[in-house]
Amino acid sequence: MLFTLKKVVGGLLLPLPFLLMLMAVGILLLCFSRRQKTGKIILSSAWLILLLLSLQPVADKLLLPLEMGYPTWNGKEKVNYIVVLGGGYTWNPDWAPSSNLIGNSLPRLAEGVRQWHAHPEAKLIFTGAAAAGNSVSNAEVAARVAQSLGVPAAAIIKLDTPSDTEQEALAVNNLLGNQPFLLVTSANHMTRAITFFHQQGLYPIPAPANQLAISSPLTGWEKAIPAPIWLAHSDRAWYESLGRLWQWLKRHDTPSVKPRQ
Repeated sequence: MLFTLKKVVGGLLLPLPFLLMLMAVGILLLCFSRRQKTGKIILSSAWLILLLLSLQPVADKLLLPLEMGYPTWNGKEKVNYIVVLGGGYTWNPDWAPSSNLIGNSLPRLAEGVRQWHAHPEAKLIFTGAAAAGNSVSNAEVAARVAQSLGVPAAAIIKLDTPSDTEQEALAVNNLLGNQPFLLVTSANHMTRAITFFHQQGLYPIPAPANQLAISSPLTGWEKAIPAPIWLAHSDRAWYESLGRLWQWLKRHDTPSVKPRQ
């Protein structure tokens, strides 16, 4: 129940639904009350914020600090396990396998498979429970996509019970104990993920994927014209910031686990 409530409340606080609700309040005030000035201020402010969040310079300035914590991992030392955290997914057997990994999931898997090709002796671990109403788990879908890209089934381990990052850290701890491993997740999610794994007494090697914030040159019109992709970057920055805030609020309620000797 708490998990569902967290997802619903968190979803409503993301930029698009939150600003649409603000606009609705402004329209209601304009249409059905005498508080015309308040309605105009609310509606205009929500529209302006939505506009700014849909511009590349604003969106990527919000997102970039969340992605700068860890560099891309290209180490040569031996790796026995590569853990790829779950993300958005669906399951339609008529689609190309990779189409079933939504949003951040496919870039995470691609980086996990890249790291596995560099370390083919390693086990590739996918995490993620089945979403409501779906008979196939996130971990299972990721495993099927990896196999379609040439990873043998014998090299794959599926952890298909965790529903969020905190549970994923616990499941990996139960499986690997104090064995070192690569941790693959989105660059903007890595800091929060590392914190959860540290709370379990683990010290993963961060291997970030799915970097989104663009710092390379863009044309003037790409920066000046609002676009859904930039709003999605703002959405991701806000989502991750909410996640870090929730993690900080819970830190006194979740005792840290001492590293195993």
